[in-house]
Amino acid sequence: MIAKQSTFIQETAFGKWFLKSNTWKSSVLCCALDDLERLMPEGVARYAKIIDIGCGSGNAFDELSKRFSPELIVGMDADPELQERANEAAGLCATPVRLHAANAADIDFPDSEFDLIFCHQTFHHIVEQETAMAEFFRILRPGGVLLFAESTRCYIHSLPIKLLFRHPMDVQKTADEYFVIIRGAGFVMPNERISMPYLWWSRPDIGFFELIGLPVPQKREETLVNAVAAKPIYN
Repeated sequence: MIAKQSTFIQETAFGKWFLKSNTWKSSVLCCALDDLERLMPEGVARYAKIIDIGCGSGNAFDELSKRFSPELIVGMDADPELQERANEAAGLCATPVRLHAANAADIDFPDSEFDLIFCHQTFHHIVEQETAMAEFFRILRPGGVLLFAESTRCYIHSLPIKLLFRHPMDVQKTADEYFVIIRGAGFVMPNERISMPYLWWSRPDIGFFELIGLPVPQKREETLVNAVAAKPIYN
C-alpha cells in the first residue's frame, strides 16, 4: 500500500542523514523517551501493541521494545521509501515490527487498535494536524496512552532549521496551541504530565551561552513539548 502523496513533504538529504545519526538517537530520541517515561502513569509496565507514528528509519523500535516489552510494534510513516529506510531496524528489533505506509490524517486501522501511540518529532511534519490527532484518539484503546514529543514553531521557524530541514511552515504551533489540539481531540492531559525542556540543541545559541557560564533564560518562548495524554475509559 502506498501512502497519499498530497501532504507529504520529502525531507532534505541532510535531514535524512541526521535522523539516522547517533546524536539524534542519544540527544533527541532517547532524551525525549526518558522524559516521557518520567511523566507516564504508574502501575503499567507493558503496552502490548504500540504504533510509532512517523517512524522514519526506525530508530525508536529497539528503545520502545526495551522500555515497554510490547508484543508488536507498527512503524508507520508517509514516506514512500519507508520499507527501504526502516526495514533493517525492523529486522534487528527484539519485538516483531510491521511497517505500514500511511498518512497520519488517514490511518487505516480499526478503532481502539493500539495500547500506546508514540509520536516523536513527527507532528510538525503533518499538515492536517487536528484530523491526525482525532485519528490518534480513534485508534487508541480506552485507557491507552499517547506519548507526544514535539518541537514548537519558535524552533522550526529558526534560521538553521529552515536551512537544513524541510517542513510545512504555515502549520507550526506554539506549545499552548499543541495542548489545545491534544485536549480538543478528547485526550486527558493534566499539567503534571507536560514537560517543556529547553535542551541545548533547541536553543538559538545551541547551548553556547550556558557552556560559557551564562544562565539559561527563564523568560522564553518554549521550543520543545513532551506530553503524556490518555484516552478516557468510558463506562
